[in-house]
Formats: sequence, structure tokens, C-alpha cells
Amino acid sequence: MDPWIPWMGWVARYPQMSVSLSMTVLERIRQLPLHEKLLVMEGIWEDISRAEEGLEVPQWHKDTLDERERLIAEGKAQFLDWEEAKRQIKKAIQ
Repeated sequence: MDPWIPWMGWVARYPQMSVSLSMTVLERIRQLPLHEKLLVMEGIWEDISRAEEGLEVPQWHKDTLDERERLIAEGKAQFLDWEEAKRQIKKAIQ
């Protein structure tokens, strides 16, 4: 693994760090091939998930999940297969 990747955790823990350092990290990430970007993303997610108990889920998100569970329980939920979902997402963002 590239030795600069541990800086990612340091950047997250010390937001007062200089903007130039964070921009350097972002510039390096932008230059990575996709598979390495995914590894960086996985590393960041792993670091965040270690502190899961400290993350607060917003009430609106809880409400949305509760509503979806209710619709499923009542048999009113509609599901799409992944390919159709991707088509609809692409259409919505074009």
C-alpha cells in the first residue's frame, strides 16, 4: 500500500490541518486508477465504521426506514431489479 494512505485517517482526525495538505491528498486520490480509489474508499469506510457507536443517525433517516419497513409489512412496497434501478437512476440524472 502506498505510504500516504495512512494520512487519510490523520486528515479525518485533525480537521485544522492545512488546506494545502488536504488538497495534496485529494489530488493524489484523483490520479489513482479506479481499483486503487476503491481501496482508499474501503479504508476510509473501515476507519469510520470502527466508531459506529459514535455516529448518530438523523431522525429523518430513521423515519424513512420505518416507513419503508411499514410498506413492506403491509405488502405495499414495490421493488425493482438492479438493472431497472440503474436505468431509472441514469435517466433521472441526465
